[in-house]
Amino acid sequence: MSFQFLTPSTLPEVLSFLGESPEETLAMAGGTDLLLAMDFGRFRPRRVVSLARLPWRWVRWEEGVLSVGSLAPLRDVERAPGLSARLPALWEALRDVGSVQLRHRATLGGNIVRSSPVSDLLPPLLASGATLRLVSQGGVREVPLDGFLRGSWRTGLEPGELIQEIRVPAPQAGAYLWQRVRPVNDISQVSAAASVRGGDPTGSRGGLWHLAAGGVDPVPQRLPRAERALTSVTPGAEEVREAAETAAEEVRFRTDQRATEGYRRHLLSILVRRAVERARTRWEARG
Repeated sequence: MSFQFLTPSTLPEVLSFLGESPEETLAMAGGTDLLLAMDFGRFRPRRVVSLARLPWRWVRWEEGVLSVGSLAPLRDVERAPGLSARLPALWEALRDVGSVQLRHRATLGGNIVRSSPVSDLLPPLLASGATLRLVSQGGVREVPLDGFLRGSWRTGLEPGELIQEIRVPAPQAGAYLWQRVRPVNDISQVSAAASVRGGDPTGSRGGLWHLAAGGVDPVPQRLPRAERALTSVTPGAEEVREAAETAAEEVRFRTDQRATEGYRRHLLSILVRRAVERARTRWEARG
């Protein structure tokens, strides 16, 4: 397969190339998934536009929000000061993605565009209420990550549009758990993320829980019915059990070479319960 590889230096140049023939042009960030997909014949573009020269590699805190440039390597995000304390679910997911070598290359924006059903990063981003800043020749728009994911390699990006920034509100008490065939350099069969914000440690004012699952069909997704079962920041055992059972019922699964639908459903119930319990413990530890 032959294609033209372009390395523009400025955003206007990038957007101009993407706008000329968006159906035949692909944008490339880290390339860790895209190049494999092209090699396997999933995509056959006439042009590939590298984003490597764009300066979207920042990782910084802005008034209680983690701001990440879409081209920031995962390893840089993982090592952001205070991340493990302020966004523990995201930190737990980042440290388990592939290998250190891969995380030096792969980007957060590229992972979102990949929109993989088994992504380790999308569940904690969904549970954390992440939002995206999108740019195109038509201007800028901001959208929530929830609802942006449509399926494998399918998102809410318009033709010629790029993710410029990911914003994640903090601090949050949270947790991320997964199940894999092999513990290292493998794809999760099922995963679960939980985060809680607001209220007080006694639960008297209630709180806001966000739950999300990975390994489900067609993409990682929020679990709104399960969330409603948790009525305080320190839910009791019965509420946690109800949330876990509800989570396993409200999503679709598929049977493939990695796991059956029934096994995945059983696992999700277990992982949601454990993620909520861990997040609750972390909330209580904050005093």
